[in-house]
Amino acid sequence: MANDKSNMQLVANGILNENPIFRLVLSMCPAVGISTTVMNGIMLGLAVLFVQVFSSVTISLFKNKIHPRIRIPSYTLTIATWVTVIDLVMAAYMPGPYSQMGVFIKLIVAFAIITMRLEMFACKESVNASFWDGVGMGLGFMAGMMAIGLVRELLGLGTILGFEVLGGVRPLLFFVLPCAGFFVVGLMMAFFNYIEIRYRKLKQVAS
Repeated sequence: MANDKSNMQLVANGILNENPIFRLVLSMCPAVGISTTVMNGIMLGLAVLFVQVFSSVTISLFKNKIHPRIRIPSYTLTIATWVTVIDLVMAAYMPGPYSQMGVFIKLIVAFAIITMRLEMFACKESVNASFWDGVGMGLGFMAGMMAIGLVRELLGLGTILGFEVLGGVRPLLFFVLPCAGFFVVGLMMAFFNYIEIRYRKLKQVAS
């Protein structure tokens, strides 16, 4: 399959058209479980970005040497290798944020979004295209995590990045509970879908 998109189109596709959380609805476990603050979203998003990019490049490099029957185990082994790298780096150099991530860093191995992009894109495309596709999907995941974390931290804790912003207004602790993650994600997905529908209608009217 020949890719006909430019590098920037691949990046934009991952952030907007095929956003892992709001469009593809993949890897929802971390979106619900760990996205209680903006910082958590940033840290997990960076880890996923790293793993997605390097896994995509690795599979693209060796795609012609991977037998079709063992492609899924090959993907898992590749992802696990890069997860181990980022896990050790974060544990050594970012112990504070890493301690809050808990098991979610290690669970990146099982994130559906990464395996899906390796199967749907990296194993068929060039290294350059796979790199930029990985960047787009990783940034899209991180943007989604940050957006959810912003809403939940603001409404649930009254802070943004740890800084008090609501003054004397009492936050609603409901928004930092796991069940609130589904609630916030659902509302945000509905909002973005509404914006997209309105944009298409306006575009049709203008044309």
